[in-house]
Amino acid sequence: MLLRQLEYLTALARERHFARAAEACHVSQPSLSAGIRTLERELKVMIVRRGRRFEGFTPEGERVVMWARRILAERDALRDDLAAMDGGLTGVLRVGAIPTALTAAQLLTTPFFDQHRQVRISLESVSSREMVHRLAEFDLDVGMSYVDGEPLGNVRTVPLYRERYLLLTPKDCELADRERVGWAEVAGVPLCLLSPVMQNRRILDRNFADAGVSVSPSVETDTVSALYSHLGTKRWSSVIAHAWLGLFGVPEGMRLVPMERPARNHHIGLVLADRDPGLSLVRALVDVAHRVDMGTALDDILRRHLHPPVHR
Repeated sequence: MLLRQLEYLTALARERHFARAAEACHVSQPSLSAGIRTLERELKVMIVRRGRRFEGFTPEGERVVMWARRILAERDALRDDLAAMDGGLTGVLRVGAIPTALTAAQLLTTPFFDQHRQVRISLESVSSREMVHRLAEFDLDVGMSYVDGEPLGNVRTVPLYRERYLLLTPKDCELADRERVGWAEVAGVPLCLLSPVMQNRRILDRNFADAGVSVSPSVETDTVSALYSHLGTKRWSSVIAHAWLGLFGVPEGMRLVPMERPARNHHIGLVLADRDPGLSLVRALVDVAHRVDMGTALDDILRRHLHPPVHR
C-alpha cells in the first residue's frame, strides 16, 4: 500500500469527482483510477461504486477513507515533529472557526505567526457541527467554537474568552440612553438577528426565553457582515457579541448598550480532536492561547466603544 494511493482516495472523497480529484493530485484521471483499483486489489474489497460517474463509496470504502485520512494525518504529524526537532515548525495549520468567532481569531493567529513564521495558517468559516465532523475526519487541525454550549462529542477544549452581549440600536431608540437593558425589553424593538442555524442565535433565543419572551426578528441572516449592513440603515437593532466590535465597531448613528448578564455564560475556545500524540502545530497554538489573554483584549475593545474619548 502506497501513501500516494491513499492521497488519491482522500482527494476523491473530498472532490466527489474523478477528474477534479486527479487535478487536485496533479495526475491524470487514468492514473488516479488505477491507483485506487490497486488499493482495492491489495485490501481485497471494493472501495468505489463505479458507473459513468462517481457514485459514492461502498460501506467498506467509507471505512477505508476514514483510515486513509488517519494514516495521512499521522504522516503529517511525524513530519511536523521532525521539522520541529530540526529547527522550527513548518507546514499548514488548518483552523475552522464559527462565523461569530472569526473576527477575534486574529488575536490568536497573529502572535502564533510571529513565533512560527514558517507555518502557513488556513482559516475558514465552519458551523460548530461541521467542525466536529471535520476534526474527526482529519480534515481540520483545530476549531474555534462555543465550548460550553451544545454537545461537542469526543474532543478536548481550551477556553479563550467569555462572550458578552450588547444591544446595538439607533440613537433615537427609546433604549439608547440606558446604562443597561433587559432581555425582555429588547424583544419589543425591531430586530435584525443571526438566523437560528447559527449557535449564537440559539443562545440568544434561550436568553430571551429565560426572560419570559420570544422574538420574531424582521431580518435574519447567517453572516455577521450582512447583519451589520442592515444595522447601518438605522432601521433595526440587534444583540451583538462584543468580539465583533474589533472589526465592525459601532456604525454612525447607533448606540451600544450593555445587556443584563444572562443566567448562563458561554465561552469561545479551541476545540481539539481527542488524540495522542497531538499535532505539533496544534500544541504550539495551544501554548500561544495560554499566553495570550484574549478575554482582556476584547474587554479593552469593548470599553473603548462604550466610553469613547471626548475630543475637545
